[in-house]
Amino acid sequence: MSKTIVITGSTDGIGKLAAIQLAKKGHEVYLHGRNKEKLTAVISEIKELSKNENVKGFVTDFSDLDEVSLMAEQIKNEIPKIDVLINNAGIFKSKTATNKNGLDTRIVVNYLAPYMLTNAILPIIRKSKEARIINLSSAAQSAVSEDVVIGKTRLSENETYAQSKLALTMWSFNLAKEEPAITVIAVNPGSLLNTKMAKEAYGQHWAPAEKGVNILTDLSLSDEFKNDSGKYFDNDKGEHRGHFSAAHPDAYDETKVNTLIAYTNRVMAGIIN
Repeated sequence: MSKTIVITGSTDGIGKLAAIQLAKKGHEVYLHGRNKEKLTAVISEIKELSKNENVKGFVTDFSDLDEVSLMAEQIKNEIPKIDVLINNAGIFKSKTATNKNGLDTRIVVNYLAPYMLTNAILPIIRKSKEARIINLSSAAQSAVSEDVVIGKTRLSENETYAQSKLALTMWSFNLAKEEPAITVIAVNPGSLLNTKMAKEAYGQHWAPAEKGVNILTDLSLSDEFKNDSGKYFDNDKGEHRGHFSAAHPDAYDETKVNTLIAYTNRVMAGIIN
């Protein structure tokens, strides 16, 4: 049965490759990118490769939370039901260290934007009988500082990236508890896959991008994972495919998770108001 799938950050890397794979399987796929011309070109490319005309997209700069809010409204107006949301958009290096709200770009793109988007479109995700939300975490996870999330303190690219990915994982586990009818899984798709982001950050790769693509597709569609909500899948654990593993200890600390959600909501309220 065809599913409606939204993939953020899907004009490059494993997001794009996953979109191709899912479109080839006959699903309705919505892409996302920040550049209109590139997004249009990728949509055309995927339609041709997959022989599937049900490929569309949204243009949004995820470092601008006002744009993310507008994208959420577009989605609600254009898509009656979402079966799978893959929060894939992520950034390590950035030409601009902070966004217009003074927040670190990595925190915004990797954590706050998916948090805002997902919560805004939950009503149409809930309409799916087998809804899934797949959040792309990382092997790099570091204890989250409130001052970093709210933009009061700036740290190195590596540290801030690691904090953003743990924040995403902590929220994933919290969302799984709040939405028991939705399967929510955080996944490290694989460290240093052959993608643009890895090349820009480290100038090398350890594994082919397809390793990450395959696990994203499996987590999104396979019945094997329908009862694994609230877990962390570590794709570094196996040569060809990983397995569920322990995330950073803070992801299981209810007090720390609740504190993170509380100040995240305060940040959101300040931006929206």
